[in-house]
Amino acid sequence: MRLYELRQKEVINIRDCQRIGFVADIDMDPATGKVCQLIVPGQGKWCGFFGRDTEYVIGWKCVRQIGADIILVDVCAQETLRECGSKKNC
Repeated sequence: MRLYELRQKEVINIRDCQRIGFVADIDMDPATGKVCQLIVPGQGKWCGFFGRDTEYVIGWKCVRQIGADIILVDVCAQETLRECGSKKNC
């Protein structure tokens, strides 16, 4: 599957059945080529304008199923939310 195909899928949290958003990017391990994390943008700064302050970083192990239109994940949304620009290793 290509990143382009992942970006068209909506991420749904199965813990609370909430929509998290659409995949914006992925974090890969350059040594193995494996996907480590999905990155989903958070809410916009002001009514969706002027960029974003936060993003959801979802570990690959939390992905439960990838369907035709959605990606099901099992995460605590507050624990996966981080400020944009901060680094986190695989």
